[in-house]
Amino acid sequence: MARIDVTFDSAGIRIAAHLHTPDTVSPAPLPALVVGHPGTGVKEQTPGTYAQLMAERGFVTLAFDAAHQGESGGLPRGLEDPAQRVEDFKAAVSYLTTRSEVDADRIGLLGICASGGYSLAATGGDHRVKAVGTVCTADPARQFRLGADGTQDPAVFQALLDAAAQARTTAARGEDAGVLAMFPETAEQAAALGGEHGVEGFEYYCTSRGEHERSAKFLAWESIDKFASYDAFHAVPLIAPRPILQIVGERAVTSWMAVEVHQRATGPKELHWIKGASHVDLYDKKEYIDLAVAKLADFYGTRLGATQ
Repeated sequence: MARIDVTFDSAGIRIAAHLHTPDTVSPAPLPALVVGHPGTGVKEQTPGTYAQLMAERGFVTLAFDAAHQGESGGLPRGLEDPAQRVEDFKAAVSYLTTRSEVDADRIGLLGICASGGYSLAATGGDHRVKAVGTVCTADPARQFRLGADGTQDPAVFQALLDAAAQARTTAARGEDAGVLAMFPETAEQAAALGGEHGVEGFEYYCTSRGEHERSAKFLAWESIDKFASYDAFHAVPLIAPRPILQIVGERAVTSWMAVEVHQRATGPKELHWIKGASHVDLYDKKEYIDLAVAKLADFYGTRLGATQ
């Protein structure tokens, strides 16, 4: 499998990406997948793993850093702008249509965690996308408003909106508004704040398990009020008759979001559970990723046409 560094434009912002291609030379253009990363993640983490494994199965894959994050351009750094995130997926599709290795009529999206939600929104509005798959689907707006498990006290988000409003005022005065730190300093603090899910996130992003120097671990405060009115799942009914596959860990506290998507979908759809897996297990644990990739390869192989 070959990997090259590429860039493309998304609403005037330079996006950095890795293009993965299969080792075997194909006489004809191949099906392709755009692979998006979780919130605060980068292309070198879990999307890079999935992109490589899917390329080994005969797909051209494009793993990219969202605007304002990783090696991509955009200020402020660490901004999670849902509309821009959706635009990034569409821009990635546009880029793939220019590649000679790619069959422009056989392009799918693969979103992981936050990108799961964004990839669904992008597919709803872009008929060039022929199939969409997600791994541990999440909508960051829902997660901030309602909590990872959907039971958060509404006062929590209201307090975040207060802080975001103050940050905008501070910035308007020419002062440093700071950022919202996404992780505490220790695993014990993560457990107190978010239980097992919090610990797993900390272990992936803040230890040698999955840490990467360009994974910001913070959000610009403007991200918060953008979440107030965003719904990544609004366009799900528009995806039909194109197919949706969602892969979810059996123990994932976030699984209620995938269930909601499944209920909203009006076309071909499948909610595939990985026994014993949590949300973050599907980021990097081989015993679970292998199962997910096998399912994804079958799904895209069927829906986008045979691969090598």
